[in-house]
Amino acid sequence: MFEDLFNKPKNRKIAVFLALLGSVLVLPIPIAGIHKFYLGQPLWGILYLVLWQTPIPKIACAIDAVWYLVQDSQQFNVYFNLKQSINDSRSDPSQIKALASALRELDQLRAEGLLSEYEFEQKRRQLLEHIS
Repeated sequence: MFEDLFNKPKNRKIAVFLALLGSVLVLPIPIAGIHKFYLGQPLWGILYLVLWQTPIPKIACAIDAVWYLVQDSQQFNVYFNLKQSINDSRSDPSQIKALASALRELDQLRAEGLLSEYEFEQKRRQLLEHIS
Protein backbone atom coordinates (compact mmCIF):
# COMPACT_ATOMS: atom_id res chain seq x y z
CA MET A 1 0.00 0.00 0.00
CA PHE A 2 2.69 2.52 1.01
CA GLU A 3 5.02 1.36 -1.78
CA ASP A 4 2.54 2.68 -4.35
CA LEU A 5 2.45 6.05 -2.58
CA PHE A 6 6.24 6.39 -2.59
CA ASN A 7 6.66 5.28 -6.22
CA LYS A 8 4.09 7.64 -7.74
CA PRO A 9 5.27 11.04 -8.95
CA LYS A 10 4.56 13.80 -6.45
CA ASN A 11 2.52 16.87 -7.35
CA ARG A 12 3.95 20.23 -6.28
CA LYS A 13 0.50 21.81 -5.77
CA ILE A 14 -0.57 19.06 -3.38
CA ALA A 15 2.70 19.41 -1.45
CA VAL A 16 2.16 23.18 -1.12
CA PHE A 17 -1.43 22.66 -0.01
CA LEU A 18 -0.47 20.09 2.63
CA ALA A 19 2.37 22.28 3.92
CA LEU A 20 0.07 25.30 4.18
CA LEU A 21 -2.54 23.16 5.89
CA GLY A 22 0.03 22.16 8.49
CA SER A 23 1.10 25.74 9.10
CA VAL A 24 -2.32 27.40 9.28
CA LEU A 25 -4.79 24.98 10.89
CA VAL A 26 -4.99 24.71 14.66
CA LEU A 27 -6.45 21.33 15.53
CA PRO A 28 -6.13 19.11 18.59
CA ILE A 29 -4.54 16.45 16.37
CA PRO A 30 -1.13 17.05 14.83
CA ILE A 31 -1.17 17.56 11.06
CA ALA A 32 2.02 19.56 10.65
CA GLY A 33 4.42 17.47 8.65
CA ILE A 34 1.87 15.51 6.66
CA HIS A 35 3.42 16.93 3.49
CA LYS A 36 6.70 15.23 4.41
CA PHE A 37 4.96 11.85 4.45
CA TYR A 38 3.42 12.67 1.07
CA LEU A 39 6.83 13.57 -0.36
CA GLY A 40 8.37 10.31 0.83
CA GLN A 41 10.30 11.71 3.80
CA PRO A 42 8.76 9.81 6.72
CA LEU A 43 11.57 10.57 9.19
CA TRP A 44 11.03 14.30 8.76
CA GLY A 45 7.28 13.73 9.08
CA ILE A 46 7.78 11.90 12.36
CA LEU A 47 10.01 14.71 13.64
CA TYR A 48 7.30 17.26 12.80
CA LEU A 49 4.73 15.12 14.64
CA VAL A 50 6.95 14.71 17.70
CA LEU A 51 7.36 18.49 17.95
CA TRP A 52 3.71 19.28 17.22
CA GLN A 53 3.08 21.16 20.49
CA THR A 54 5.82 23.66 19.72
CA PRO A 55 5.63 26.33 17.02
CA ILE A 56 8.63 24.81 15.21
CA PRO A 57 6.65 22.50 12.85
CA LYS A 58 4.21 25.25 11.88
CA ILE A 59 7.06 27.61 11.00
CA ALA A 60 8.85 24.83 9.13
CA CYS A 61 5.65 24.00 7.23
CA ALA A 62 5.28 27.63 6.17
CA ILE A 63 8.91 27.74 5.03
CA ASP A 64 8.46 24.47 3.14
CA ALA A 65 5.31 25.80 1.43
CA VAL A 66 7.13 28.93 0.27
CA TRP A 67 10.09 26.83 -0.87
CA TYR A 68 7.83 24.55 -2.92
CA LEU A 69 6.07 27.59 -4.42
CA VAL A 70 9.24 29.32 -5.60
CA GLN A 71 10.66 26.16 -7.16
CA ASP A 72 9.86 25.47 -10.76
CA SER A 73 8.58 22.04 -11.75
CA GLN A 74 11.98 20.81 -12.86
CA GLN A 75 13.62 21.64 -9.51
CA PHE A 76 10.75 20.03 -7.62
CA ASN A 77 11.08 16.89 -9.71
CA VAL A 78 14.82 16.73 -9.06
CA TYR A 79 14.24 16.87 -5.32
CA PHE A 80 11.14 14.73 -4.95
CA ASN A 81 10.63 12.75 -8.16
CA LEU A 82 14.23 11.79 -8.81
CA LYS A 83 13.49 8.09 -9.15
CA GLN A 84 10.77 8.87 -11.68
CA SER A 85 12.98 11.24 -13.70
CA ILE A 86 15.83 8.71 -13.78
CA ASN A 87 13.45 6.05 -15.06
CA ASP A 88 12.10 8.46 -17.67
CA SER A 89 15.56 9.38 -18.87
CA ARG A 90 16.57 5.75 -19.21
CA SER A 91 13.63 5.08 -21.46
CA ASP A 92 14.77 7.62 -24.08
CA PRO A 93 17.51 5.95 -26.17
CA SER A 94 18.22 9.02 -28.30
CA GLN A 95 19.07 11.06 -25.20
CA ILE A 96 21.42 8.34 -23.97
CA LYS A 97 23.12 8.10 -27.38
CA ALA A 98 23.63 11.87 -27.46
CA LEU A 99 25.10 11.79 -23.95
CA ALA A 100 27.45 8.93 -24.84
CA SER A 101 28.59 10.77 -27.95
CA ALA A 102 29.25 13.96 -26.01
CA LEU A 103 31.19 12.05 -23.36
CA ARG A 104 33.32 10.39 -26.06
CA GLU A 105 34.09 13.79 -27.59
CA LEU A 106 35.07 15.17 -24.19
CA ASP A 107 37.28 12.18 -23.54
CA GLN A 108 38.95 12.64 -26.92
CA LEU A 109 39.62 16.31 -26.15
CA ARG A 110 41.11 15.29 -22.81
CA ALA A 111 43.29 12.64 -24.48
CA GLU A 112 44.56 15.21 -26.98
CA GLY A 113 45.47 17.56 -24.11
CA LEU A 114 42.93 20.24 -25.05
CA LEU A 115 41.03 19.78 -21.78
CA SER A 116 42.51 19.40 -18.33
CA GLU A 117 41.29 16.64 -16.00
CA TYR A 118 39.44 19.24 -13.96
CA GLU A 119 37.67 20.72 -16.98
CA PHE A 120 36.79 17.24 -18.24
CA GLU A 121 35.28 16.29 -14.89
CA GLN A 122 33.27 19.53 -14.73
CA LYS A 123 31.84 19.05 -18.22
CA ARG A 124 31.15 15.36 -17.55
CA ARG A 125 29.19 16.18 -14.40
CA GLN A 126 27.21 18.88 -16.19
CA LEU A 127 26.23 16.40 -18.89
CA LEU A 128 25.22 13.76 -16.36
CA GLU A 129 23.17 16.29 -14.36
CA HIS A 130 21.45 17.36 -17.56
CA ILE A 131 20.10 13.87 -18.19
CA SER A 132 18.41 13.62 -14.78
